[in-house]
Formats: sequence, structure tokens, C-alpha cells
Amino acid sequence: MLEKRIGFIGGGNMAKAIIGGLVNSGKIAPSSIWIYDRKPATNQALADQYGINAAGSAEALAREVDILFAAVKPNVILKVLNDLAGQLRKDAVVVSIAAGVTLDSLASVLGHDRKIIRAMPNTPSLVSEGMTSVTPNVLVEQAELEDVVTIFESFGKAAVLNEYLIHSVVSVSGSAPAYVFMFIEAMADAAVLGGMPRAQAYQFAAQAVKGSAQMVLETGKHPAELKDMVCSPGGTTIEAVKVLEEKGFRAAVIEAMQRCMAKSEKLSGA
Repeated sequence: MLEKRIGFIGGGNMAKAIIGGLVNSGKIAPSSIWIYDRKPATNQALADQYGINAAGSAEALAREVDILFAAVKPNVILKVLNDLAGQLRKDAVVVSIAAGVTLDSLASVLGHDRKIIRAMPNTPSLVSEGMTSVTPNVLVEQAELEDVVTIFESFGKAAVLNEYLIHSVVSVSGSAPAYVFMFIEAMADAAVLGGMPRAQAYQFAAQAVKGSAQMVLETGKHPAELKDMVCSPGGTTIEAVKVLEEKGFRAAVIEAMQRCMAKSEKLSGA
């Protein structure tokens, strides 16, 4: 169990996912978690739901915790952290989950002597199947980094990456659920065209994607090898694969992700 006091500024969906993952995993006592949201009703609702502490103010929370999660919108995070910088404990670790806000930008308001981690969880975190990149600055100690990775692993998987890979993370993880949802929708539409009821079509398509992804993660086999296992000679699957190749399926995915990375770089000023 983590022997840390953890605080969240902002009580939106991602903060709820992290808090829920931590509490449900038993990796930290609810009494060691604080929440402050500008909406009092949100504070009280999260405190009641998870048994955590509702802080009276952001400043009071900042003075209390060892790890501070800044879970507010990217357009306000620098102002929020600037206002709290003088209240933070000397050795506190600040974790930002704001997309597009660099470690250098965070240090510019917190101070360049602060321990800062930039993290990028994705929306499947809401169903405990998240993938999170974790990027520390040079002041974060290994034990502190491991604690934060453990927190993100309470609702999915997490990996430590250099900041220059953030734009790749955006395309392959942060934005990727949208591509997958489109793929599921298209497969379900085809099944409906074939006569299957829509609700059932979504179930079959989504489970096929979930199961296929699990095979990649658990078997360690190359995706092409797993694909070949499904493609019988002269069969139905290879016929569908042929059409996908003719239509440029893989090339379209690669180009879309390249555009996504370029947009991420532009938005962050990189």
C-alpha cells in the first residue's frame, strides 16, 4: 500500500478514474486522498462515493499532500499551479494530466526546483483499461516515479517515456480510441447490413476488438502472425483482408496518425 498523501485539484472524469482505480485496487487508504473542485457539490459527491477527504480550499490541499494531481483543463492549469506554487510542500511531486502543457511550461510557474511529472492517460481509463505515458523531470527520484506509475497502473497500464515521444503517445493512445470507435461502428454497420440487430452488432464488433487486443497483449506474437492465424487459404477472412489492402486501410491509418502527431506538435508549439 502506498504510504503517501495524494491530492487532486479538479474533479472531472479523469480525476474520478484515478481516484476510483486507487480506492478499488486497495493500493491506498481513502483517508489518504484529498479532492478539491471549484464546485462544492462535486467535492462532496466524490467524498461520499469513495470515502476520501473534501478539502476546504485548493491551498489547504496543496499544503497537505505529497503528490498533487493537477486535473484541470489545459487552458487554466498554469494559472492554477502558479497560484498554488507557494503553498506546496518542498518535496511534493506535481503530476499534470493536461494535454499539450510541457514540463518546461509547468516549471515556469511552479519553479525549476520542483519535482514535476507530465502524464497522459486516455479515456479507456474510465473503465479501468487505460494506457498512460509518464514523463518525469530530472528532479523526480526513482521511488517517486515508481509510486506514480503504480497509481496509473491501478486503472490500466502505464509506461515511462521521454517527452519527445509525447506526440506519438497522442496519436497511438490519446486520440486512438476515436479511431477504434469508428472501426467498431463501421463493422457494426456492415453486420446490420447483413441482417443483424444493431445492439447485437455493436456487442459482437466491440468484443472482437477487445479480444483481439488482449491476444496481442497476452501472446506477445506479432500482429501479422495473429492475422495469418485467422486467414485460412481461400477463405472468407483473406477475402476481407484483400479488400482492406486494396482500399489502403493501413496507409490511411498511418497517414491519419501522422496528421494527428503534426497537429499535436503545432498545438504545443513544438
